[in-house]
Amino acid sequence: MLFLLTGDVQIGKTRWLEDLCASLQAAGTCVAGVVAPGQWAPRPEGQPGGKHGFDGAGRFEKLGIDNVLLPQGERIEFARRRDLAAGGKAFAEGAQAKAAKLGWAISDTAIAQVNAHFAMLAKQAGIAPADSGANAPTTAQAEVDTPAAAPLDNGACPPVAAETAAETSPLAQTSTGEPTVAATAAKAEGNALAPAPAANETRLAPCAVLMVDELGRLELLHGCGLTNALAILDAGPTPQFPHAIAVVRETLLDEARRRFEPRWGKATVIGPDDAARKLVLETTRAAGGAH
Repeated sequence: MLFLLTGDVQIGKTRWLEDLCASLQAAGTCVAGVVAPGQWAPRPEGQPGGKHGFDGAGRFEKLGIDNVLLPQGERIEFARRRDLAAGGKAFAEGAQAKAAKLGWAISDTAIAQVNAHFAMLAKQAGIAPADSGANAPTTAQAEVDTPAAAPLDNGACPPVAAETAAETSPLAQTSTGEPTVAATAAKAEGNALAPAPAANETRLAPCAVLMVDELGRLELLHGCGLTNALAILDAGPTPQFPHAIAVVRETLLDEARRRFEPRWGKATVIGPDDAARKLVLETTRAAGGAH
């Protein structure tokens, strides 16, 4: 089953997803993919909280976004708020996000790292990675299954960095080994995900749940970004991934349903609440997802 997790910005979708992953893992279900916790910092005293805040109080502001690769739990810095990204080495060549005019500066190297992770997951599911073309639907299928992506200014996705070896996030710790504000805030955010056993880094348990946090304009409108995550979802349910959860903004929900429902069947749209958590846990148990 395909679950599409949606809702307004900064309402706790990723924190909810992290808690769900921890519950699935505790029940013996392998979870693979990526979740994207924010990098938060306390607002200076007296600074307005704005429309959205952390825990609804406006006491924290969002500086950037990390990606946690599952099941191994490796954390990399993925995006930085565009007004804070100027001069940042990791984000100097964010060609894809710049071409798509996104509000976040996304590191091309980070995109390559996360795509390499999804390529490994695709291989274990028997799915060819996106750049192979093996998963592309036939001409007749393409009219139904995969709507044409809108091109960027140059008609194609700008190339991402060639290097794909994961690096430690520069915000993970200071030179003295002390956790940074972002790392401290992430802990306060309630990240309950623990790294999986080493064996899971190379071989997933069967009937895993695929997590994709998140699919945005870069993926669903331009066919760029996390293309290997798209390749897995485009293939529909597999013995390795009978269930998937993808985070999608409300404005892109119709596009996601048009793209994925021909292979998955009717998607189940959920929000970050207790009823959805119960539904996902019951669905994975009923399908034999726990081992």
